[in-house]
Amino acid sequence: MILTHPACLLHFPGPGHPESPDRLRAVLTALAAPEFAGIPRVEAPQVARSLIDRVHAGIEYAQIFAHAPHVQSLRLDADTLMHPAADSLEAALRAAGAVVAGVDAVLDGRARRAFCAVRPPGHHATPERAMGFCVFNNVALAARQALDRGLERVAVLDFDVHHGNGTQDCFEREPRVLFASSHQWPLYPGSGSQTESGVGNVFNGHLPAGSGSREFRAVWHDQLLPAVDRFQPQLILVSAGFDGHRLDPLGGLNVETADYAWLTSEIVAIAHRHAGGRVVSTLEGGYSLTALAEAGAAHVRALFGFVS
Repeated sequence: MILTHPACLLHFPGPGHPESPDRLRAVLTALAAPEFAGIPRVEAPQVARSLIDRVHAGIEYAQIFAHAPHVQSLRLDADTLMHPAADSLEAALRAAGAVVAGVDAVLDGRARRAFCAVRPPGHHATPERAMGFCVFNNVALAARQALDRGLERVAVLDFDVHHGNGTQDCFEREPRVLFASSHQWPLYPGSGSQTESGVGNVFNGHLPAGSGSREFRAVWHDQLLPAVDRFQPQLILVSAGFDGHRLDPLGGLNVETADYAWLTSEIVAIAHRHAGGRVVSTLEGGYSLTALAEAGAAHVRALFGFVS
């Protein structure tokens, strides 16, 4: 299934901001192609406030709920603006709600795989604060939902060009969650050293600026995917950021569209071995509209088995 919601287009971080509504429009336009017509579309619900409170305990999150309905704009950090604040709050609630609903759908047997075409992204949001274009940590909320439903091994795989510092912060002391990330190093937000290993559940793969297909595939094939395979996850969650693409204006990598299709197929293969095929993926970064459309479509194609 594909989960999305029109509210995710209403969040507007400001003129010229790279995390614009056009990003999601590009993905949705690509997924409107006839080849994807057979995938069920589901309107994303809002995530439950009780689940947010379990993952995001910082006082800043209470302030978001207190202020967003009553102000026009709410700046959370230098890069993260909620505008109009009430619309941005609904977009963030729907973005997180999509991933949580995707988890419920695959655990209930209503789907085997899900892609969440949503924004704002989430993987930089920490338990204490929103940051880096992210309000709530969508994939972390989904992982918490899976644990609450009784799973004992959940893997979160992140191939965004930036390290998912918030996701790592949420689970670095939680052995039931494995976090594996490839990211450009060094780069914002400065976390993601290979020495950061949590309780043996965190795996960070570095990609120097200029790295392309060979390096991207090697770090996953040689380092990260074997760790995921050994973990034998019962569910795989994916933070699907496409800003490592060679066309992306914010990243410094040279990953190709075909590399995302390859990695997605490898992820699905692991899910078939250990998780009954269950994968829930959600959109993170990606700021070239061309690359987003091409790589996003390639990812969904491979996720749902349209290509090997």
